[in-house]
Amino acid sequence: MLSLVPEAMAHDAGSDAPVLTLLYRGTLSSCNYDCHYCPFAKRQDTRATMQRDAAEVQRFVAWLAAQQRPMRVLFTPWGEALVRQHYRQAMTELAAMPHVAQVALQTNLSGPLSWLAKVSPGKLSLWCTYHPDQTTLERFIAHCDTLRRYGIAFSVGVVAMREHFDAIRALRAALPADCYMWLNAYDRRGSRYYSAEDIAWLDAIDPWFRYNRQPVTSLGKPCRGGSEVLSVDGQGNLQRCHFLPQKLGNLYESDLDSILRPEPCSRKLCDCFIGYAHRQDLPFYQDFGTGVLARIPQTPD
Repeated sequence: MLSLVPEAMAHDAGSDAPVLTLLYRGTLSSCNYDCHYCPFAKRQDTRATMQRDAAEVQRFVAWLAAQQRPMRVLFTPWGEALVRQHYRQAMTELAAMPHVAQVALQTNLSGPLSWLAKVSPGKLSLWCTYHPDQTTLERFIAHCDTLRRYGIAFSVGVVAMREHFDAIRALRAALPADCYMWLNAYDRRGSRYYSAEDIAWLDAIDPWFRYNRQPVTSLGKPCRGGSEVLSVDGQGNLQRCHFLPQKLGNLYESDLDSILRPEPCSRKLCDCFIGYAHRQDLPFYQDFGTGVLARIPQTPD
């Protein structure tokens, strides 16, 4: 668990320069799992696509290495990235850069983990999803134990499908008490999918579950997207966030200072943590602090 003050999200330690958070989503869209609700299940990228993705990631890392402003990076791939060596290498290199305050990644935790032994703890964190119909609980927990042994901060969560309720109970019982377990709503029609008893039980497991199952209206609300947070694709195209398609410029061609400016959200609803976590009217920067990129609440003092 991370125990960091929320103010660290706005300014890097020992610096008055604002931290810029980049949400990177490249060309990769292949996954080794076949979850029935996911459009990328068991998709296989061609060799040419993987070479393109690797070149894009390498360019992104090289650009970051040449910067001076403090940065944070979250990789949010469509597919599974940690089974790909170029993502593991990218995270290792970014974690070693003094001006990169944090590097995080979403993963199903099925890839190799031994490389993490060479990464200094404190900068790298993982947002891990457990898929009960794709792996065993024993294997997943063993991987979590490896992360703890290496000192890697991480969160663990599940898509809260009704058929996975027993697996959710088993996972919560198997995890240490201090490991946050997040939940994503499978169906956001409230009581038409979840009963009142279901909701009470799920909310008790994840105190922030309500923001996912009943998204708060976003339109016109203040958000750090576009001013402190930018979404970037493999070609360097920039957006305020993943969910607003308007192109702001290009990471490799544009002057970032001319792009960064606060604007209210133009989306009616934001139902993904990657987006709504950065809203200024919601409590995630206060409750999660610098753990917000990997969905890790900060430990109370």
